[in-house]
Amino acid sequence: MQDPTLIQEFKLFLQFTWKYIYKRSYRYFRHFESGKDFVVDGLYQKRGKYARPFVHSGMMGLLFAGITLGPIVLSEQAQADELAEGTLPSSVVLGVSTDPEYMQQISTVSSQGVLDYRGGEIIEYEVREGDTLNLVAEKFSLNLETILWANDLTESSKIKPGDDLKIPPVDGVVHIVRKGDTIYSIAKKYGMGDEAGAQGIVNYPFNSFTDDETFGLAIGQIVMVPDGVMPEAGVLPPSNLARRLTPDAGTVSATGQFIWPASGGISQGYRFYHKAVDISNKGGGAILAADSGTVIVAGWPDNYGYGNRVMIDHGNGYVTLYAHMSSISVSVGQTVSRGNVIGSMGSTGRSTGVHLHFEVRQGGVLHDPLNFLQ
Repeated sequence: MQDPTLIQEFKLFLQFTWKYIYKRSYRYFRHFESGKDFVVDGLYQKRGKYARPFVHSGMMGLLFAGITLGPIVLSEQAQADELAEGTLPSSVVLGVSTDPEYMQQISTVSSQGVLDYRGGEIIEYEVREGDTLNLVAEKFSLNLETILWANDLTESSKIKPGDDLKIPPVDGVVHIVRKGDTIYSIAKKYGMGDEAGAQGIVNYPFNSFTDDETFGLAIGQIVMVPDGVMPEAGVLPPSNLARRLTPDAGTVSATGQFIWPASGGISQGYRFYHKAVDISNKGGGAILAADSGTVIVAGWPDNYGYGNRVMIDHGNGYVTLYAHMSSISVSVGQTVSRGNVIGSMGSTGRSTGVHLHFEVRQGGVLHDPLNFLQ
């Protein structure tokens, strides 16, 4: 049975609370109305004199908020987009990343058992039970030599659970810049030649330079040398470092197939960051149309990047691009036959030496030219 005294006291408590809130609220609103009337009367008497200052002050406040908060909002959105796309923030490019979120991301194993990894930084991998150097290399789709060179190990070295291994982003050598180093000396040191190998270092998108015109380097910075070989290594790495000579252009006449656009050696092949083939020839030489078509670009429209270039629409869904040319022998709108000279090999644009940068495109997608060249 309920106590009538308790019920009565609870009712009195509610009544007191309501009166207290009502009186306090009434007092606040009364002061607010008085203040509002004072401001409105003053504005009315001035008849809009303060309208412009109020508008200007409001706009300045919005502008300040945009300048202050805008970069923060955009930065957070960019980082969210990068994580969603599986890419890395620039703050860890070619650094050693141990970020737990990214480590979790790259630890996702695909159906083939290979770790998804296409960022630009060097990561630290903790050796697990059952790991061997060969298994770690396979997990990251790298050559064993790449793992050995990055960690100062040999094939006879042993690893155990808990050890940390540095994992480079691609096959090759990780180089720490020393006094006097240039991209040319680094390329030569790691068996990449001079100009052709330097171009591979420049093309790698995660390498940065103190000067994009001269490709200057800072002492202590990390440079990735894709496909490089340690000087003390006694054997060459796998076949992706081979320098093949292209066959003479123009000997193949099959309709709808591409011939070699220039003669020379392949200095850089198709990569996820370099979706083209570089054909190097210090002596230069003529560049040929890989197939018949219509010239849609001829020149250096952006004064950077590809340098002098020609693009040919072959009318069958394919477009080819020829870049870094020293001279151009065709104009936009003209048609060319397969094997016609369209220009000369050079080193214009973002280039470190005489070579041809050759692309094959289909619907905006860049394909490996070696799958098409005869």
